[in-house]
Amino acid sequence: MTSDTPTPPTSERHTPVLKDRCINLLAPAFERAVAEGRTPVVIDATLGMGGHSEAMLQRFDTLHLVGIDRDAEALGLAGARLAPFEARTDLVHAVYNEIPDVLADLGLDTVDGVLMDLGVSSLQLDERERGFAYSYDAPLDMRMDTSRGPTAADVVNTYAVEDLVRIIRTWGEEKFAGRIANRIVAARNTAPLHTTGELVEIIRNVVPAAAARTGGHPAKRTFQALRIEVNEELDVLEAAVPAAVDALALHGRAVVMSYHSLEDKIVKAVFAAGSRSSAPAGFPVELEEHKPTLKRLTKGTEIPTDAEITENPRAASARLRAVEKIRVRSAR
Repeated sequence: MTSDTPTPPTSERHTPVLKDRCINLLAPAFERAVAEGRTPVVIDATLGMGGHSEAMLQRFDTLHLVGIDRDAEALGLAGARLAPFEARTDLVHAVYNEIPDVLADLGLDTVDGVLMDLGVSSLQLDERERGFAYSYDAPLDMRMDTSRGPTAADVVNTYAVEDLVRIIRTWGEEKFAGRIANRIVAARNTAPLHTTGELVEIIRNVVPAAAARTGGHPAKRTFQALRIEVNEELDVLEAAVPAAVDALALHGRAVVMSYHSLEDKIVKAVFAAGSRSSAPAGFPVELEEHKPTLKRLTKGTEIPTDAEITENPRAASARLRAVEKIRVRSAR
Protein backbone atom coordinates (compact mmCIF):
# COMPACT_ATOMS: atom_id res chain seq x y z
CA MET A 1 0.00 0.00 0.00
CA THR A 2 1.60 3.29 -1.07
CA SER A 3 1.79 6.26 1.23
CA ASP A 4 -0.68 8.28 -0.85
CA THR A 5 -3.31 5.53 -0.79
CA PRO A 6 -5.91 6.09 1.95
CA THR A 7 -5.86 3.37 4.58
CA PRO A 8 -9.27 1.65 4.63
CA PRO A 9 -11.21 1.54 7.91
CA THR A 10 -10.26 -1.28 10.26
CA SER A 11 -13.68 -2.87 9.76
CA GLU A 12 -12.88 -3.24 6.04
CA ARG A 13 -9.38 -4.61 6.65
CA HIS A 14 -10.48 -7.37 9.01
CA THR A 15 -13.18 -10.03 8.75
CA PRO A 16 -13.54 -11.88 12.09
CA VAL A 17 -13.32 -15.65 11.76
CA LEU A 18 -16.43 -17.63 12.81
CA LYS A 19 -17.78 -14.44 14.42
CA ASP A 20 -21.40 -15.49 14.90
CA ARG A 21 -20.52 -18.97 16.16
CA CYS A 22 -18.07 -17.57 18.70
CA ILE A 23 -20.59 -15.08 20.05
CA ASN A 24 -23.41 -17.60 20.16
CA LEU A 25 -21.24 -19.96 22.20
CA LEU A 26 -20.35 -17.21 24.68
CA ALA A 27 -23.85 -15.70 24.85
CA PRO A 28 -25.40 -18.00 27.50
CA ALA A 29 -22.68 -17.03 29.98
CA PHE A 30 -23.32 -13.32 29.39
CA GLU A 31 -27.09 -13.79 29.64
CA ARG A 32 -26.72 -15.72 32.91
CA ALA A 33 -24.66 -12.88 34.41
CA VAL A 34 -27.32 -10.34 33.46
CA ALA A 35 -30.07 -12.56 34.93
CA GLU A 36 -28.06 -12.70 38.16
CA GLY A 37 -27.84 -8.91 38.25
CA ARG A 38 -24.15 -8.79 37.35
CA THR A 39 -22.24 -6.99 34.62
CA PRO A 40 -20.95 -9.68 32.27
CA VAL A 41 -17.21 -9.52 31.59
CA VAL A 42 -15.35 -11.04 28.66
CA ILE A 43 -11.66 -11.26 27.84
CA ASP A 44 -10.72 -11.02 24.19
CA ALA A 45 -7.24 -12.39 24.77
CA THR A 46 -6.09 -11.82 21.19
CA LEU A 47 -7.79 -8.52 20.41
CA GLY A 48 -6.23 -7.94 17.00
CA MET A 49 -8.21 -5.32 15.11
CA GLY A 50 -11.22 -5.78 17.37
CA GLY A 51 -13.75 -7.41 15.06
CA HIS A 52 -14.99 -10.05 17.48
CA SER A 53 -15.00 -7.55 20.35
CA GLU A 54 -16.97 -4.97 18.40
CA ALA A 55 -19.62 -7.56 17.56
CA MET A 56 -19.91 -8.68 21.21
CA LEU A 57 -20.21 -5.11 22.51
CA GLN A 58 -22.86 -4.31 19.91
CA ARG A 59 -24.95 -7.35 20.79
CA PHE A 60 -24.70 -7.15 24.60
CA ASP A 61 -25.27 -3.62 25.79
CA THR A 62 -24.00 -4.15 29.36
CA LEU A 63 -21.01 -6.32 28.47
CA HIS A 64 -17.60 -5.17 29.71
CA LEU A 65 -14.61 -6.07 27.55
CA VAL A 66 -11.02 -6.68 28.59
CA GLY A 67 -9.03 -6.63 25.36
CA ILE A 68 -5.47 -7.97 25.41
CA ASP A 69 -2.87 -7.81 22.66
CA ARG A 70 0.92 -7.86 22.55
CA ASP A 71 0.90 -5.79 19.35
CA ALA A 72 0.78 -2.07 20.18
CA GLU A 73 -0.28 -1.18 16.63
CA ALA A 74 -3.23 -3.57 16.85
CA LEU A 75 -4.26 -2.06 20.18
CA GLY A 76 -4.30 1.39 18.63
CA LEU A 77 -6.43 0.30 15.69
CA ALA A 78 -8.79 -1.68 17.90
CA GLY A 79 -9.08 1.28 20.28
CA ALA A 80 -10.22 3.50 17.43
CA ARG A 81 -12.70 0.89 16.25
CA LEU A 82 -14.10 0.38 19.76
CA ALA A 83 -14.16 4.08 20.68
CA PRO A 84 -17.99 4.16 20.80
CA PHE A 85 -17.78 1.59 23.63
CA GLU A 86 -14.90 3.20 25.50
CA ALA A 87 -16.79 3.28 28.80
CA ARG A 88 -17.18 -0.50 28.65
CA THR A 89 -13.66 -1.47 27.63
CA ASP A 90 -10.21 -1.94 29.12
CA LEU A 91 -7.53 -2.43 26.47
CA VAL A 92 -4.24 -3.81 27.76
CA HIS A 93 -0.82 -4.21 26.15
CA ALA A 94 0.11 -7.70 27.31
CA VAL A 95 0.61 -11.27 26.15
CA TYR A 96 -2.36 -13.57 26.65
CA ASN A 97 -0.58 -15.84 29.12
CA GLU A 98 -0.57 -12.80 31.43
CA ILE A 99 -4.34 -13.04 32.01
CA PRO A 100 -3.97 -13.46 35.82
CA ASP A 101 -1.86 -10.29 36.09
CA VAL A 102 -4.21 -8.32 33.83
CA LEU A 103 -7.25 -9.29 35.91
CA ALA A 104 -5.45 -8.53 39.17
CA ASP A 105 -4.50 -5.07 37.89
CA LEU A 106 -8.14 -4.42 36.96
CA GLY A 107 -9.45 -5.71 40.29
CA LEU A 108 -11.33 -8.60 38.68
CA ASP A 109 -11.54 -12.06 40.24
CA THR A 110 -13.33 -13.91 37.45
CA VAL A 111 -14.86 -13.36 34.02
CA ASP A 112 -17.82 -14.83 32.18
CA GLY A 113 -16.11 -15.49 28.89
CA VAL A 114 -12.73 -15.80 27.22
CA LEU A 115 -12.12 -15.69 23.48
CA MET A 116 -8.80 -16.60 21.86
CA ASP A 117 -8.19 -16.29 18.12
CA LEU A 118 -4.67 -17.66 17.83
CA GLY A 119 -1.85 -17.27 15.35
CA VAL A 120 -0.80 -14.34 13.20
CA SER A 121 -3.38 -11.58 12.71
CA SER A 122 -4.65 -10.02 9.49
CA LEU A 123 -2.89 -6.80 10.47
CA GLN A 124 0.46 -8.54 10.86
CA LEU A 125 0.10 -10.36 7.54
CA ASP A 126 -0.93 -7.20 5.70
CA GLU A 127 1.80 -4.93 7.08
CA ARG A 128 4.65 -5.85 4.74
CA GLU A 129 7.41 -4.44 6.89
CA ARG A 130 6.55 -6.90 9.67
CA GLY A 131 8.02 -9.80 7.65
CA PHE A 132 5.33 -12.40 8.40
CA ALA A 133 4.46 -13.13 4.78
CA TYR A 134 6.56 -15.04 2.26
CA SER A 135 4.74 -13.54 -0.73
CA TYR A 136 6.71 -10.27 -0.81
CA ASP A 137 10.13 -9.02 0.24
CA ALA A 138 10.42 -7.42 3.68
CA PRO A 139 12.76 -7.29 6.67
CA LEU A 140 13.06 -10.61 8.53
CA ASP A 141 11.26 -9.49 11.69
CA MET A 142 8.11 -11.53 12.56
CA ARG A 143 7.74 -10.09 16.07
CA MET A 144 4.15 -9.61 17.19
CA ASP A 145 5.43 -7.08 19.74
CA THR A 146 7.96 -4.98 17.84
CA SER A 147 9.13 -3.29 21.04
CA ARG A 148 11.06 -6.27 22.35
CA GLY A 149 12.65 -9.63 21.68
CA PRO A 150 14.76 -11.23 18.95
CA THR A 151 13.73 -11.08 15.30
CA ALA A 152 13.56 -13.84 12.72
CA ALA A 153 16.84 -12.44 11.34
CA ASP A 154 18.43 -13.04 14.74
CA VAL A 155 17.25 -16.65 14.65
CA VAL A 156 18.43 -17.52 11.14
CA ASN A 157 21.76 -15.72 11.56
CA THR A 158 22.77 -16.93 15.03
CA TYR A 159 21.15 -20.29 15.82
CA ALA A 160 23.26 -23.42 15.49
CA VAL A 161 22.32 -25.64 12.57
CA GLU A 162 20.93 -28.36 14.88
CA ASP A 163 18.65 -25.80 16.55
CA LEU A 164 17.40 -24.56 13.19
CA VAL A 165 16.68 -28.16 12.16
CA ARG A 166 14.77 -28.78 15.39
CA ILE A 167 12.70 -25.60 15.08
CA ILE A 168 11.84 -26.02 11.42
CA ARG A 169 11.02 -29.71 11.81
CA THR A 170 9.05 -29.37 15.06
CA TRP A 171 7.27 -26.04 14.73
CA GLY A 172 6.96 -26.11 10.94
CA GLU A 173 6.40 -29.85 10.52
CA GLU A 174 8.78 -29.54 7.56
CA LYS A 175 10.29 -32.80 6.30
CA PHE A 176 13.08 -30.95 4.47
CA ALA A 177 14.19 -29.18 7.66
CA GLY A 178 17.73 -30.53 7.46
CA ARG A 179 18.28 -29.33 3.91
CA ILE A 180 16.82 -25.91 4.66
CA ALA A 181 18.82 -25.39 7.86
CA ASN A 182 22.09 -26.40 6.22
CA ARG A 183 21.50 -24.07 3.28
CA ILE A 184 20.66 -21.19 5.65
CA VAL A 185 23.93 -21.68 7.52
CA ALA A 186 25.91 -21.90 4.28
CA ALA A 187 24.31 -18.69 3.00
CA ARG A 188 24.87 -16.72 6.21
CA ASN A 189 28.54 -17.69 6.21
CA THR A 190 28.82 -15.56 3.09
CA ALA A 191 26.55 -12.72 4.25
CA PRO A 192 23.86 -12.35 6.95
CA LEU A 193 20.25 -12.81 5.87
CA HIS A 194 18.17 -9.66 6.21
CA THR A 195 14.99 -10.12 4.16
CA THR A 196 12.15 -12.55 3.63
CA GLY A 197 13.00 -12.66 -0.07
CA GLU A 198 16.50 -13.95 0.66
CA LEU A 199 15.11 -16.69 2.88
CA VAL A 200 12.42 -17.67 0.37
CA GLU A 201 15.05 -18.01 -2.35
CA ILE A 202 17.14 -20.33 -0.14
CA ILE A 203 14.12 -22.51 0.58
CA ARG A 204 13.06 -22.67 -3.07
CA ASN A 205 16.50 -23.96 -3.98
CA VAL A 206 16.31 -26.96 -1.64
CA VAL A 207 12.64 -27.98 -1.54
CA PRO A 208 11.82 -30.24 -4.50
CA ALA A 209 9.39 -28.75 -7.00
CA ALA A 210 7.09 -31.76 -6.64
CA ALA A 211 6.75 -31.12 -2.89
CA ALA A 212 5.91 -27.47 -3.53
CA ARG A 213 3.21 -28.44 -6.03
CA THR A 214 1.38 -30.63 -3.50
CA GLY A 215 2.20 -28.88 -0.22
CA GLY A 216 1.64 -25.24 -1.04
CA HIS A 217 4.29 -22.52 -1.00
CA PRO A 218 7.66 -24.11 -0.15
CA ALA A 219 8.42 -21.45 2.50
CA LYS A 220 5.09 -21.76 4.30
CA ARG A 221 6.20 -24.22 6.99
CA THR A 222 9.58 -22.60 7.64
CA PHE A 223 7.96 -19.19 8.08
CA GLN A 224 5.45 -20.72 10.51
CA ALA A 225 8.30 -22.27 12.48
CA LEU A 226 10.28 -19.03 12.70
CA ARG A 227 7.20 -17.05 13.73
CA ILE A 228 6.42 -19.54 16.51
CA GLU A 229 10.03 -19.44 17.73
CA VAL A 230 10.34 -15.64 17.66
CA ASN A 231 7.09 -15.12 19.57
CA GLU A 232 7.35 -18.21 21.81
CA GLU A 233 3.81 -18.93 20.71
CA LEU A 234 3.42 -22.50 21.93
CA ASP A 235 5.08 -21.85 25.29
CA VAL A 236 2.73 -18.90 25.75
CA LEU A 237 -0.28 -20.97 24.72
CA GLU A 238 0.56 -23.80 27.13
CA ALA A 239 0.29 -21.29 29.99
CA ALA A 240 -2.54 -19.23 28.52
CA VAL A 241 -5.22 -21.90 28.06
CA PRO A 242 -5.14 -23.08 31.71
CA ALA A 243 -5.04 -19.42 32.80
CA ALA A 244 -8.14 -18.71 30.74
CA VAL A 245 -9.99 -21.67 32.24
CA ASP A 246 -8.97 -20.66 35.77
CA ALA A 247 -10.25 -17.13 35.16
CA LEU A 248 -13.77 -18.30 34.34
CA ALA A 249 -16.58 -17.92 36.82
CA LEU A 250 -18.93 -20.84 37.33
CA HIS A 251 -20.81 -21.35 34.03
CA GLY A 252 -18.33 -19.10 32.26
CA ARG A 253 -17.28 -20.16 28.77
CA ALA A 254 -14.03 -20.24 26.80
CA VAL A 255 -13.84 -20.31 23.01
CA VAL A 256 -10.52 -20.91 21.25
CA MET A 257 -9.73 -20.89 17.54
CA SER A 258 -6.47 -22.44 16.40
CA TYR A 259 -4.93 -22.57 12.94
CA HIS A 260 -2.52 -25.50 12.96
CA SER A 261 -2.26 -28.87 14.64
CA LEU A 262 0.37 -27.80 17.20
CA GLU A 263 -1.93 -25.14 18.63
CA ASP A 264 -5.01 -27.35 18.54
CA LYS A 265 -3.19 -30.17 20.33
CA ILE A 266 -2.48 -27.89 23.31
CA VAL A 267 -6.06 -26.59 23.47
CA LYS A 268 -7.51 -30.08 23.12
CA ALA A 269 -5.35 -31.45 25.95
CA VAL A 270 -6.40 -28.77 28.45
CA PHE A 271 -10.09 -29.00 27.58
CA ALA A 272 -10.06 -32.81 27.61
CA ALA A 273 -8.32 -32.97 30.99
CA GLY A 274 -10.86 -30.63 32.55
CA SER A 275 -13.86 -32.47 31.10
CA ARG A 276 -13.11 -35.90 32.53
CA SER A 277 -13.18 -37.33 36.03
CA SER A 278 -9.90 -37.38 37.92
CA ALA A 279 -11.00 -40.33 40.10
CA PRO A 280 -8.52 -43.23 40.12
CA ALA A 281 -9.46 -46.15 37.92
CA GLY A 282 -11.79 -48.53 39.76
CA PHE A 283 -12.54 -46.00 42.50
CA PRO A 284 -15.99 -47.01 43.83
CA VAL A 285 -17.37 -43.49 44.41
CA GLU A 286 -16.62 -40.33 42.48
CA LEU A 287 -15.88 -37.69 45.11
CA GLU A 288 -16.79 -34.08 44.45
CA GLU A 289 -13.15 -33.10 43.95
CA HIS A 290 -12.82 -35.72 41.22
CA LYS A 291 -15.73 -34.51 39.13
CA PRO A 292 -15.03 -32.73 35.85
CA THR A 293 -14.62 -28.97 35.96
CA LEU A 294 -15.44 -28.42 32.28
CA LYS A 295 -18.14 -29.42 29.82
CA ARG A 296 -17.16 -29.50 26.16
CA LEU A 297 -19.55 -27.47 24.01
CA THR A 298 -18.20 -28.66 20.67
CA LYS A 299 -17.86 -32.20 19.42
CA GLY A 300 -14.23 -32.27 18.43
CA THR A 301 -13.43 -29.16 16.43
CA GLU A 302 -15.78 -27.01 14.40
CA ILE A 303 -14.65 -25.55 11.08
CA PRO A 304 -15.83 -22.63 8.93
CA THR A 305 -18.46 -23.17 6.28
CA ASP A 306 -17.63 -22.94 2.59
CA ALA A 307 -19.42 -19.58 2.51
CA GLU A 308 -17.28 -18.24 5.36
CA ILE A 309 -14.09 -19.40 3.65
CA THR A 310 -15.18 -17.74 0.41
CA GLU A 311 -15.77 -14.48 2.28
CA ASN A 312 -12.54 -14.78 4.27
CA PRO A 313 -9.97 -17.24 2.82
CA ARG A 314 -7.79 -16.88 5.91
CA ALA A 315 -10.48 -18.72 7.86
CA ALA A 316 -9.87 -21.95 5.93
CA SER A 317 -7.59 -23.56 8.51
CA ALA A 318 -9.51 -22.39 11.60
CA ARG A 319 -10.49 -25.01 14.17
CA LEU A 320 -12.80 -24.02 17.02
CA ARG A 321 -13.18 -25.62 20.46
CA ALA A 322 -15.31 -24.39 23.36
CA VAL A 323 -15.99 -25.36 26.98
CA GLU A 324 -18.14 -24.27 29.91
CA LYS A 325 -16.92 -24.31 33.51
CA ILE A 326 -19.31 -26.54 35.46
CA ARG A 327 -17.40 -26.83 38.74
CA VAL A 328 -15.04 -24.53 40.57
CA ARG A 329 -12.15 -26.29 42.28
CA SER A 330 -12.07 -25.70 46.01
CA ALA A 331 -9.03 -23.84 47.31
CA ARG A 332 -6.43 -26.15 48.80
